[in-house]
Amino acid sequence: MRVSAALLQSTVKMIDKYALYVPKEGVFPKNFKVASIASGVKKNGALDLGVIVNTNKSRLSSAAAVFTTNKFKAAPVLTSKQVLDATRGKGINAIVVNSGCANSVTGDVGMADAQEMVSLVNNHMGSTLNSTLVMSTGVIGQRLQLDKITNGINKLFNENKFGDDFQSWLGIAKSICTTDTFPKIVTSKFTLPDGQQYTLTGMAKGAGMICPNMATLLGYIVTDLPIESKTLQKMLTYATSRSFNCISVDGDMSTNDTICMIANGAIETEEINETSGAYAQIQEQVTGFAQQLAQLVVRDGEGSTKFVTVNVRNSLTFKDAKTIAESISNSMLVKTALYGQDANWGRILCAIGYAKLDNVKSLDENKINVSFVATDNSEPRELKLVVNGVPQLDIDEARASELLALNDLEVLVDLGTGSETAQFWTCDLSHEYVTINGDYRS
Repeated sequence: MRVSAALLQSTVKMIDKYALYVPKEGVFPKNFKVASIASGVKKNGALDLGVIVNTNKSRLSSAAAVFTTNKFKAAPVLTSKQVLDATRGKGINAIVVNSGCANSVTGDVGMADAQEMVSLVNNHMGSTLNSTLVMSTGVIGQRLQLDKITNGINKLFNENKFGDDFQSWLGIAKSICTTDTFPKIVTSKFTLPDGQQYTLTGMAKGAGMICPNMATLLGYIVTDLPIESKTLQKMLTYATSRSFNCISVDGDMSTNDTICMIANGAIETEEINETSGAYAQIQEQVTGFAQQLAQLVVRDGEGSTKFVTVNVRNSLTFKDAKTIAESISNSMLVKTALYGQDANWGRILCAIGYAKLDNVKSLDENKINVSFVATDNSEPRELKLVVNGVPQLDIDEARASELLALNDLEVLVDLGTGSETAQFWTCDLSHEYVTINGDYRS
């Protein structure tokens, strides 16, 4: 059988990404176990169903979530929101997630199917009606193959497929993938000021339909810290606004996007709240952790060849900085120029000009600076394109070509009107993106 050059190149890229971004070991929070299975929903027989359970009974767990702002919210989004509202984020001990079908735009039957997944996990755990969150991802507008999913859930519990080792965690990270070329999992251990250590483990899926707020992604973060539910929600919202809501692949937003976090309190330390001395440190650690996961989603952007950081500095407000960074990141013309390695700074300036700002106080034509910045430590590190509103007529095109040929790129915009900063992460847009999305359902 002949293998096309494009398919061979795509396969090589997938192998390279897997080797670069998938860890070979990890550290995991106490008293969490996970399991995954190929239920048969996916046509290729890949893992497509996973469950995370909290086994710590000594403390009441806390949970929080941030959901898509799409008006057509999927059944699992609505179901999980109902659970969190009913419990106020307390006593959530499981997450069940499937891939291959989004259970979105499926009406009352979709809601019933999502509730059946939740109820089945609750029953296996001997839990209350409101102790499980549900997520789904895949094709929109199709009903779940519920018989396959329920059979899969029953098998995971009845045959005790749960584990807390690296392979078990890697398996559940794989089970949520759709067009992803690699599973996205991050684990880290942190030390509090009192010397106590805690662990964060996170997984995410996403490669296309990526645009705030949020993206076509599912993500979950678990920790063994005890964190008050209201405080956990504030931490996750803050972290999401600076991570998963700061990424863009193609400007599309899905119906299923969910980021959730569970803190089971297995570490013997006082419950963290907003008055705790370690609160600010933990919030920043959770934010940095979420950024690592979000950046992996961009690095796996469908058909992408470049990872692009857009830095907007010295804005009058953080909101303006973020809006401008998002506008640049979503620009199809900017993204195609970066793919073609064309130093077309006019497209960047254009995207800044049409950014949906509440007002233009952060913009001053005489103060704006635009540059490409080297990511490989080569010199000169910064290639100035616009200085104080004046286009540079003697741009070193050879140096521009060198910078744009790198896999990692940085676009720096200095507004010069304030002191606020925001970052966005995006990628280029290639021919392969069209190939991937032209026949997604088949």
